[in-house]
Amino acid sequence: MRMITFFLIGLTVHVVFFVSIFDIYFTSPLVHGMTPQVTPLGPPASRLVLVVGDGLRADSLFTLLPNGSSRAPYLRSVIEQRGTWGVSHTRVPTESRPGHVALIAGFYEDVSAVAKGWKENPVEFDSVFNESRHTWCWGSPDILPMFAKGASGDHVYTHTYPAQEEDFASTDASRLDSWVFNQVKSLFQSAKFNSSLKESLLEDKNVFFLHLLGIDTNGHAHRPMSQEYLENIALVDTGVAELVSVVEEFFGYDGRTAYVFTSDHGMTNWGSHGAGHPSETLTPLVVWGAGVQSAHRVTEAQPYNDVYLQGAELVLLADIAPLMASLIGVPIPVNSVGVLPLLYLNNSEQFKAESMYANAIQVLEQFKVQRHSALLLLIITLIISLCRSLISHALEGLVYYHTYDRFFLGCSVVLGFVGWTSYVVVVILKTHASLNRHPSLLKQVRVLCMCVTAAITVFLLIQRSPVTYYIYCLLPVPVWYSVLKESATLTDLIRSAPSLPLWKCFGYFLLVALGIELLVVSFFHRAMLTVGLAVLSLWPFLSGLYGKSKFRSVSWFLGCLCLAAFPLMPVVGREPNIHLVTCAGLLTLFTSACYLWSSGRRAPLHLSDKQQFVAQMLHVAVCAYVPSLTHSSLQQKQGLPLLNQIISWTTLASSMLVPLLSSTRLFHRLLSIFLSLTATYLLLSTGSEALFPPVLSWLMFVWINIEQEAMLAQGVSGRQELSTIDFSANIDITKIRQLKLDDIRRSYFFVFFIITAFFGTGNIASINSFDPASVYCFLTVFNPFIMGGLMMWKVIIPFIIVMCTFETIQVATQLSSRSWICTECSFSTCHFFFLVQDYGSWLDIGTSISHYVIVMSMTIFLMLLSVVTHIFTSQRLVLWRRTKMHFP
Repeated sequence: MRMITFFLIGLTVHVVFFVSIFDIYFTSPLVHGMTPQVTPLGPPASRLVLVVGDGLRADSLFTLLPNGSSRAPYLRSVIEQRGTWGVSHTRVPTESRPGHVALIAGFYEDVSAVAKGWKENPVEFDSVFNESRHTWCWGSPDILPMFAKGASGDHVYTHTYPAQEEDFASTDASRLDSWVFNQVKSLFQSAKFNSSLKESLLEDKNVFFLHLLGIDTNGHAHRPMSQEYLENIALVDTGVAELVSVVEEFFGYDGRTAYVFTSDHGMTNWGSHGAGHPSETLTPLVVWGAGVQSAHRVTEAQPYNDVYLQGAELVLLADIAPLMASLIGVPIPVNSVGVLPLLYLNNSEQFKAESMYANAIQVLEQFKVQRHSALLLLIITLIISLCRSLISHALEGLVYYHTYDRFFLGCSVVLGFVGWTSYVVVVILKTHASLNRHPSLLKQVRVLCMCVTAAITVFLLIQRSPVTYYIYCLLPVPVWYSVLKESATLTDLIRSAPSLPLWKCFGYFLLVALGIELLVVSFFHRAMLTVGLAVLSLWPFLSGLYGKSKFRSVSWFLGCLCLAAFPLMPVVGREPNIHLVTCAGLLTLFTSACYLWSSGRRAPLHLSDKQQFVAQMLHVAVCAYVPSLTHSSLQQKQGLPLLNQIISWTTLASSMLVPLLSSTRLFHRLLSIFLSLTATYLLLSTGSEALFPPVLSWLMFVWINIEQEAMLAQGVSGRQELSTIDFSANIDITKIRQLKLDDIRRSYFFVFFIITAFFGTGNIASINSFDPASVYCFLTVFNPFIMGGLMMWKVIIPFIIVMCTFETIQVATQLSSRSWICTECSFSTCHFFFLVQDYGSWLDIGTSISHYVIVMSMTIFLMLLSVVTHIFTSQRLVLWRRTKMHFP
């Protein structure tokens, strides 16, 4: 009962601290109540055509072919004869939704939108579409609806194709773009016979938006250097040429149409996007038509290098929103932080100055609302440099007031973390240490905590703080009360210190502290895990275990070195190598066969166990072949075979059920778990990462055996032979013996292997910029939630292998070290709390969140996962029982 209470308290405390980062770091930057700003002068254009080639890189469009021609001849002619062009910079995260929000609404969306899959608006926002008189949109169902839902009124008309059309395994994704161009032509053709539609089209301040997803889909499926990707660019170029012809003909060549062609993000050479590589952030921008400079070049289209990036005057993606608004004379979106790029405008100096002034006041209005004051600097002269200065100061003010309470709340959360860690230490000392008990100062502590609670409450009431602030600031009070009321335990520890081996204790804790810091650094530099594994490989030799078991010590040494190779491999950008997946399957079968042979010599297997292991090994062989067959079929553009899909989903669904049918003998159950999880992992692999589970399982097997030798070296009584241990016969091991210093080392090993398992081949970055080929055995139609779930399960499989190993060690060493694990995890939690960031690339932001989530999750769910693992290892499902027949 005490353990359940302890777990519930710990769960509540850490859930509150985890939720706190979303109030402190990830609140929406949008403010409301601003007055829309518009240039009083007449606009140069009556309508705007916006074409976004999703996933189009700048170099892919601008680079000429070896013969001097262009793969996009029409856009090239626009560049050379009548348009202004350059390179736009898509601020990270380089994903479709953030890119389009920046382009059309003019602000960089808060990452909280990811909680709704980038599809739903966490906060409604203004956009150029909303400010227009009418907007017609064609394209993806993932992008268009958010601008219609965010618009006031019913003047944004969206036309989308079914979501299942976004299939990475399709023979040619360029049909998505052909569909868009055909729909636009149909609209103008219908207007010739529909008077009301024609009347709407002839009005001013109209926008036509074409979202072309074919380039992005072909890039994911075939890579940006593929023929499919490059031919899709040519198709888009032809479609734009026909579109301009249809539009100009419909409006009688009145010269009042402005055109903008750009992209929401680029793409890496391996077909992913989301981070900050120049191939992802640098996109083409071509503007022509009414009100636009003719044949003007803003930047040079050169190869991506540091010199070019430093010297080029790039247009930020958010700057295009005020440009489009100025061209057709609509208010700049009220939440826009873009700066009007004047080099693109062909108009009078007065128009430019008025437009710049409206831009400055529009940004300043946000600052005024955010700080709740009437600060307004009177701009007497229309000097553009002064407007730029106002924008800069307004943006700094937005950041200041947005982060006003961050330090105060951070201190409260850190105080709670320190208190919780102290409480865990007190619980460990009370439970596992023989200390004398003395009366505690309970009354004085209660009075002190009541006074502190009253003071904090009054302070928050004066500040008119939200309810969540009370939770963050008051939660440390009961935590510290629980610590201080046990002050007698700490006093007893101090009094008993002279009788302890202080130097040994100090050395142990110093090594663990250094090890924890190594884990913290490894979150940023995965190669540190390699360093850690190299150091751990020497443990048997430094501890004297080598003399007692040379074979196991050498196996540990080799296992650590083999596992150390994986953190040195890239997480993203790996070229698929299905042959390595097949090799991993063969390695799994070989190691499993070796175990069955050796196990049969020590203790013969029951016939039912033999049959299950043989069936699981055959299943692994099938799963090792399915990825090869699937990728071969997709390369031939024959689609995903139905049989392969059925095998994959069946394997996934049964991966947690099949091990429960095996024997609960220690190594029998572990082998069944290994085969079941590895089969699923093979289906989700595309290369060298498939070798990770077999290598990790080998090292975990050695760890279990070598811990037995360590117990024997310490003279621990009651040691069982591993071959005789049955998980189902496990008793309450927390009451068998007291803690020893070596248990701290076991706990650290476990935490280290958990981090290694999670970051060895994949992490949040690999999910953000993952290779779609990893899930092709399960599905090829784009579905972010299912694909993300499959990738997350792939990351968790090695995690479960380590959890099962540690559960085995708890049984074999006759003690639970879980309390020490909670303490070791808590030491790094505060460190990562201050490293959470809400700026930079999606890779940087996602990595900082994932770091905090990982260390928080270890302390929140470790006890829960140990219970689940206990069930996974000790319980057995019996599908049928033999019954004896009794005859009279």
